[in-house]
Amino acid sequence: MNRVLQPLQRLVSTGLVLMLFAMVALTFVDVLGRRLFNTPVFGANDITEHLMAVIIFSGLPLLTSQRGHLSIDLFDKWLLSPQWRLWHRAVDFLIATVLALIAFEYYQSIEEARNINEVSQALLIPRYWMYGFIAFTTTLAAITALFVEPPQPEQHEDIAS
Repeated sequence: MNRVLQPLQRLVSTGLVLMLFAMVALTFVDVLGRRLFNTPVFGANDITEHLMAVIIFSGLPLLTSQRGHLSIDLFDKWLLSPQWRLWHRAVDFLIATVLALIAFEYYQSIEEARNINEVSQALLIPRYWMYGFIAFTTTLAAITALFVEPPQPEQHEDIAS
């Protein structure tokens, strides 16, 4: 299974880096155009807004698969011991439930955005496809949260020798 997921993770990661680069380049050109020529890039805010959403929600399943969500390690010494496995599964289930609720809300927003013809301000890009993308990737993250590997205690090497 890992042989299938690793190339997919690399592909998504590469895409994320390229989108982030495009967003930085667009912002740079927009600021230069605004400051030097008094002519900003038309629709730069819309494009940046959409790229930001794609970057964040494309990375969400990757983040979930690597247990990259915010966590506090204050009690790791005790919580990472084997008797807490059920606790970790409960937390994983809670994370999956919250992500599924977020996905459900976005699935409901798709039809509403179509009905009211919700579009971006400058470029008039329909919003429903973005809501669909967010719902899809959040659903993937919810499923991933159910199958993520349990946390392992970190092995710290003693450097002072």
